[in-house]
Amino acid sequence: MTTTMEGSAAHRERPAADSVFVRACRGRTVPHTPVWFMRQAGRSLPEYRKVRAGIPMLEACRRPDLVAEITLQPVRRHGVDAAILFSDIVVPVAAAGVDLDIEPGTGPVVAEPIRTEADLDRLRPLTPPDVSFVDEAVRLLVAELGAIPLIGFAGAPFTLASYLIEGGPSRTHAKTKAMMYGAPELWHALCGRLADITLEFLRVQVAAGVSAVQLFDSWAGALSDADYRRFVLPHSAHVLGGLAGAGVPRIHFGVGTAQLLTAMGEAGADVVGVDWRTPLDTASALVGPDRSVQGNLDPSVLFAPWAVVEREVRRVLAEGRAAPGHVFNLGHGVLPETDPEVLTRVVALVHEASAR
Repeated sequence: MTTTMEGSAAHRERPAADSVFVRACRGRTVPHTPVWFMRQAGRSLPEYRKVRAGIPMLEACRRPDLVAEITLQPVRRHGVDAAILFSDIVVPVAAAGVDLDIEPGTGPVVAEPIRTEADLDRLRPLTPPDVSFVDEAVRLLVAELGAIPLIGFAGAPFTLASYLIEGGPSRTHAKTKAMMYGAPELWHALCGRLADITLEFLRVQVAAGVSAVQLFDSWAGALSDADYRRFVLPHSAHVLGGLAGAGVPRIHFGVGTAQLLTAMGEAGADVVGVDWRTPLDTASALVGPDRSVQGNLDPSVLFAPWAVVEREVRRVLAEGRAAPGHVFNLGHGVLPETDPEVLTRVVALVHEASAR
């Protein structure tokens, strides 16, 4: 495998490095606002359901040929401006020794949750060979995509820690917060290990040729600004800062994070993803004048009549002009019941309505 710096140098020579998407992430002039959708590859597509039939999620994430096919499906169908690697946030922790599975309808379930210092021993450092299937998948995709950029993917330390402590998805994150408040040394030790794992996972993707990376902190919205800054920001900053010289834009996204947008920008992202609750012009003022924004159409709007969808798309585009760069997206992932034809129409509308 090439080193990170070699991967970055090769990356800069590819057409994708000067794509509309990457230029928008950098706050540069673009001919139109680029658009892609979180969870654009997934259950909303019949072709996805066909190729995934009978294949468990973790197995699908470990098969480079299948990862490449699933990642390419929305690019072929919708004409989006970027692909995002098909994966799951728990892939690197599973590769680092955690016994877990992704159960349909539930999500990641951890066999033995991490609750004590002794439990940390089950979470070893990640090495590139542990995720060689990701390296192979990215290289397949970069060759196939050509000038279309590929976004790398990873979960942030807080969200990963929450899964590992709770044993699965949680509405309250009560056990997670109990460790944060009651055993801060253990909390920081766990998040430090997760930050190193996440950083290595993203470095593998950068070395293989991704054009940008997105760090998902899906559950960070459960925290106050003060708690985020004390318990989470240092670890997310370690991941994003570790990629500062990698030559690719860094996107940071969380759900319900209106109170955290300034802090999330400070974590080191070039682009801050915004959910549908905060207008992009407001968000841009919070994250600062040197960062682009990504978002933020409510995924549920896609179920409304087309006239409503069009009105809301145009509103998001107008609000996004306040930022130095804007990447159009949803405020969270595509819902499984979404009509794919509506997504295709949204892509065309974004390109048409934002044409410079």
